[in-house]
Amino acid sequence: MAKKLFVKTYGCQMNVYDSERMLGVMAAEGYEATDRAEEADLILLNTCHIREKAAEKVYSELGRLKPLKEARPDLKIGVAGCVAQAEGEEILRRQPAVDFAVGPQAYHRLPALVAKGGVDTEFPLEDKFLKMPAAPRRRAPTAFLTVQEGCDKFCAFCVVPYTRGAEVSRPAARLLGEARALAEQGVREITLLGQNVNAYHGEGPEGGDWSLARLLRELAGIEGIERLRYTTSHPNDMSDDLIAAHGELEKLMPYLHLPVQSGSDRVLKAMNRRHRADDYLRLIERIRAARPDIALSGDFIVGFPGETEAEFADTLALAEAVGYGSAFTFKYSSRPGTPAAGAGEQVPEAVKDERLARLNAVIWRDQKAFQQSMVGRRLPVLVEKAGRMEGQMVGKSPWLHAVHFQAAPETAGQVVEVDVVESGPNSLSGRLAA
Repeated sequence: MAKKLFVKTYGCQMNVYDSERMLGVMAAEGYEATDRAEEADLILLNTCHIREKAAEKVYSELGRLKPLKEARPDLKIGVAGCVAQAEGEEILRRQPAVDFAVGPQAYHRLPALVAKGGVDTEFPLEDKFLKMPAAPRRRAPTAFLTVQEGCDKFCAFCVVPYTRGAEVSRPAARLLGEARALAEQGVREITLLGQNVNAYHGEGPEGGDWSLARLLRELAGIEGIERLRYTTSHPNDMSDDLIAAHGELEKLMPYLHLPVQSGSDRVLKAMNRRHRADDYLRLIERIRAARPDIALSGDFIVGFPGETEAEFADTLALAEAVGYGSAFTFKYSSRPGTPAAGAGEQVPEAVKDERLARLNAVIWRDQKAFQQSMVGRRLPVLVEKAGRMEGQMVGKSPWLHAVHFQAAPETAGQVVEVDVVESGPNSLSGRLAA
């Protein structure tokens, strides 16, 4: 009888991808996935360290899992991901129910760690992806593909360079091979992942480095792949050839996540973002000139140490100028070990709350207007799965809207035309076109 593995994933899409690869690693060791922790022989929490109180959420979950361990001492519990990388030894000291902790660069050594326990947070010289089996066969028409890991930008608020390491790009030939295998499994949309994905500079099949634009052009030529996306990007790495690709590649969807964090030049400098607000706005103009229908998404942090009301007003002005289709907004929270963690002039929580509410009002207004602009249009929708209502299917528009409509289950995996009739808070409703 196969052993059972339960994986709970926190955080970003790269963690989702990593969880799938760890499932592949452990499948080779005789484990099969389960969605019930109670029946698992191995429980793995794949953690994220970006958000506020991330570690405490992990400890709370471990507290809930502790009775399972007490009832079944042979149950193995492990913590993976960025919290494990940052606090591996502390996790094992603080929560004895945990058998092991493994960092993001050591997943290919997971079977040995399951067997012996302990902590593995080394940054290995070998390519972990070469050592890891493929993820289990896809059942969905969409998939993630990690092309780049780590970051060299060292933004003052961010732990990624310390938990994921320096920027590393995977060889293009391996990525093309993985993409072809995904297409053969029925995948129709691939999202390329990286902590700083547009800094991709992987080795080409015949030598020399490929840019992300070159990789996208080659992926667009794979039969069966109908849509391409990528995330997350840095403004300083939006190269001319990548901007041009948005205008020239039909399969590259008209949606771009391009974090800015602040509209104040002083705050951007304190964040070590290495660009000004005007640089970002001029970049948006160039991207929209190449692809006029593109929707922009972004990240914002309010209440960075020392942020004044006037500097926050600059952020509001930038958000107004861009008109985002969606955005992720956060209050600044100190991450231990980052340069901003020890900065003075901390902004009071009440001020952060008030500023976040004002920024969200602008973002939500523009997001609602963008969604409403889809009503009355006929959109190509990639059908992903059954909806909550009987006879309902759910898919994604080119702009990443969730779209609900009545259709046969056999439409899953197809791109169909849908006439949008209504815009809801977070999705669109429509009718399958004749």
